[in-house]
Amino acid sequence: MFKKSFAAIALAVLAVFAVPAAANAAGYVPDGNIVVSGTIAPGSPVTVSFTPGSFTPGETVSFTLTGENATGATLATFKSVVNSQSLTKTAAGSGAVAVAVTLPTNASGSYTTTATGLTSGTVGTASLTVAAADSAAGTGSGTSTGGGLASTGYNAPMLAIWGAAGALLLGVALVVVLGIVRRQRATA
Repeated sequence: MFKKSFAAIALAVLAVFAVPAAANAAGYVPDGNIVVSGTIAPGSPVTVSFTPGSFTPGETVSFTLTGENATGATLATFKSVVNSQSLTKTAAGSGAVAVAVTLPTNASGSYTTTATGLTSGTVGTASLTVAAADSAAGTGSGTSTGGGLASTGYNAPMLAIWGAAGALLLGVALVVVLGIVRRQRATA
């Protein structure tokens, strides 16, 4: 009898720890919350805005601009001579934040503006595509381009998960205690 009880308990414990946990990926700002305004052209300022609720209120948000010939690009009033440059700003009380991007005069191709919440880890990305010199200049579409990432993982509160794990452990302890009591009664 003890072997069967021990096997059942071991199987229950193994089942708890053998189930892989879902990955907790960083949150992403939905495409509908990213607004690009202005004409996307070399030397023209463009504003990339993240609507309220995109980031945690008051958190520091890091902006990074990456693209070809980005040495002359400007993020707000910060000028840099690297191909990828960063700037940090604080989100408003509503979680909204915006950055003004001025592309270099020799801009060509695609530029990516990435905003990362340093507290929440939330990431938002906007693509800015500059039209070739022989075609018409591109304009802001009002939203970012490209699709968003699928929502993954399990969205249960941690209290519910820990409560379920605690209930399972109490159940295992109950089975063990009942087995011990039954054995003692049988030998008495």
